[in-house]
Amino acid sequence: MKPYERKQLLERVEREGATVGASIPDAIEVQGEPFELRSFVFEVKDAEAGERERVQEAKKLLRRERLERLERLEEGDISFAEGEELANAIVGLDRALNALESLGSRSVEQEMEVQERMDTKRWYSFLSEALGWDDDRGIRR
Repeated sequence: MKPYERKQLLERVEREGATVGASIPDAIEVQGEPFELRSFVFEVKDAEAGERERVQEAKKLLRRERLERLERLEEGDISFAEGEELANAIVGLDRALNALESLGSRSVEQEMEVQERMDTKRWYSFLSEALGWDDDRGIRR
């Protein structure tokens, strides 16, 4: 693979919206073993909260597999076709990880409340810095 092709594939994998429109692969090989990824994601999505440990372990395995594939894409002696396959697999893994990360997430209302509190804190911090406020000693000069 030529350096510019490798760079192009790496940029595609690391792009912010790389998983938009991507589908979760039916199956992948993780550490030499076949793993039915799509069915696992949908199975745990419908499962109870007691599956958290299983989900955490799966996410750990998938992150490790993603890292190995990314390193192979970055440094491996591979053809462009193999690189494209790796890039597609990495994007698919990212899509699965995103789906698994969203399990058990807070409701939209709770998330909005948290975001509003964080915005208020950032705004207060900005004003404190801009106006020279100091909580302990009054106004700084």
